[in-house]
Amino acid sequence: MLVPPVRHPGYTPRRAAGLTAYERALARAGFVQIAGIDEAGRGACAGPLVVAAVMLDPRRRSGIGDIADSKSLTAAAREEAYRQVMTLAVSWHVVVIPSEEIDRTGLHVCNIAGMRRALAGLSPQPEYVLTDGFPVRGLGVPALAMWKGDEVAACVAAASIVAKVTRDRLMRDLHTRYPVYGFARHKGYSTRSHMRALDAHGPCPEHRRSFANVGGVVRDPTDLETPGEIDPDVPGALDLEAPGPMDLEAPGPMDLEAPGPIDLEAPDATDLEAPDPTDLEAGDPTCREN
Repeated sequence: MLVPPVRHPGYTPRRAAGLTAYERALARAGFVQIAGIDEAGRGACAGPLVVAAVMLDPRRRSGIGDIADSKSLTAAAREEAYRQVMTLAVSWHVVVIPSEEIDRTGLHVCNIAGMRRALAGLSPQPEYVLTDGFPVRGLGVPALAMWKGDEVAACVAAASIVAKVTRDRLMRDLHTRYPVYGFARHKGYSTRSHMRALDAHGPCPEHRRSFANVGGVVRDPTDLETPGEIDPDVPGALDLEAPGPMDLEAPGPMDLEAPGPIDLEAPDATDLEAPDPTDLEAGDPTCREN
């Protein structure tokens, strides 16, 4: 007679159990400190890749509210969710990887390395890790890769919010240096207006030249208009725990620790971001955000 496999029902999250179901199931299995990791800017053709790791307070995790899928939220809702995460986080760490490093080593390599570095920046270290999308080897702790993790796990959704808000602020800073591209609006993704500006002015130092739609653009030598200047001597990725506006002219890697909740001012009048829930230029079917 066939004996069905024994499966502890307490370790299986129910579909209708909400955003914290996986964390609660892991807690019943003995894992209390659980971190989520997610990135923002993977699909953009300009600007940095930002990876965030967040470990929420298990006693207050249920207070995180409805923040699933940061890309579906408006800019104002993301800023409010960011403040929530900062209040509920036990530990968090952000890694910013510039476009030149993406061109040098490859997007996926940078993504995996960024996840490892973001996790390494957490203190205390988690007992279990949930990642969005694909598995990451060499984390040093048990981990589970989750399809659409930012929609089903609170800690991954929190990491998604931190990564997205951090990157949006950095792109608004880059807009002041390169206003002709409209970075404050499309955040470096391949919208029609961005592609038109790229064709007209050629790539700037923040464009990822390893991307086909950037590398194939040859700037007209008669076009004397320059979009701005940026320090080309920034050597590599930055690790920071303060995802607000930062000085991109710093000569080397930088670690900033946040001793407690941070409430950074909301975007100013230069934030041209449309309230479209996709956070992309309206009507552009070619634009996808990761």
